[in-house]
Amino acid sequence: MRKVAIVATGITKFDKSERPLDMIMLSAVKKMFESGKNLEQHDIDAVLASTNANRNYIANIISELSGIKPKISHSVESLCNSGTNSLVSAYAYVSSGLADVVLVVGADKANNPGLVLNWDMSRGEYTHPIFWSSMFTSAHMRKYGTSLEDLAYVSVKNHDNALSNPDAFFDKSFSFDDVMKSKNLTENVRLLDCSMPCDGAAAILVCSEEKARKITDTPVWISGIGQQTTSASFTKNNDLSSMESTRHAVTQAYNMSGKTADDVDVVELHDAFSICEIIGLEEMGFCKKGEGSKLVRSLYDTCDKKINPRGGLLGAGHPLGATGIAQVVEVCRQLGGSAGKRQVPAAKTGLVHNMSAGATSSTVLVLES
Repeated sequence: MRKVAIVATGITKFDKSERPLDMIMLSAVKKMFESGKNLEQHDIDAVLASTNANRNYIANIISELSGIKPKISHSVESLCNSGTNSLVSAYAYVSSGLADVVLVVGADKANNPGLVLNWDMSRGEYTHPIFWSSMFTSAHMRKYGTSLEDLAYVSVKNHDNALSNPDAFFDKSFSFDDVMKSKNLTENVRLLDCSMPCDGAAAILVCSEEKARKITDTPVWISGIGQQTTSASFTKNNDLSSMESTRHAVTQAYNMSGKTADDVDVVELHDAFSICEIIGLEEMGFCKKGEGSKLVRSLYDTCDKKINPRGGLLGAGHPLGATGIAQVVEVCRQLGGSAGKRQVPAAKTGLVHNMSAGATSSTVLVLES
């Protein structure tokens, strides 16, 4: 198979606005074109659109608006990990030779469908993600003694990190007391433990090694991919204090890349809720089981931006179809040394973790400079 690189990126401000979805997507595509040299519309032979908006023909619409006439175009919908799943499809097209240059663009709006699944509603299950996050939190508390205070440090840390991200939804910090006193949504999930649905888009250009050298001097290589779906229902998890799909996906990605957690310099982790970061750190080998909260506290105390430097979903916001691609954009900037005040020193290997619906499905990517 051919080597595959990411050579250009673009991202919009995450906010809430009256702009339609296609115009938000187009803004990210324009910024992506501006970041690549000698890049023209006719260079792109595939366009993949990541969104949960149920907008018919959106990949073709964004192709026309961007002046692109691709050989391949289609949309990808997989709730919160639609973005990284789109990138996996792009990788497959390029590595197999079906395409040389693929544009991947993702976007959603705050009021898009996807937050509540008809699948769950039809069976009388929990009808909002806060309930699965509350069950995961309760299970981790029972098994490992995790506290509400531990959860608060995830939110405080990631909102602090977001202050260095000009594209983040939140532009203010929240103190430990702010988080602890924020509105209770369940007995153990507070408002500031939750990511914010919002408007936003992100775009990346994926291409073969031959094409990469013509577009950028600093390509980022996709060296590891892992994907795992365990079910569509989070209640199928054997242990709600863990994320089985994440554990399988990261093992695949490490095996493909030849890397381990010790080799990773910077991580974009899917913190849709505070508990997700604690469990995710454990599942991906950055600490032992039950010690995720200790690692978060250490990162906070030392102002270490290794985990979620752009603010994660908690600080940056969570437009579902854009999130996974935005995570990739951040890691690419970190590996290229262009992340500004949030730059992780000497970052050479990065990891992206993106998941859906109570970790029933997870995607993990290893990227290298």
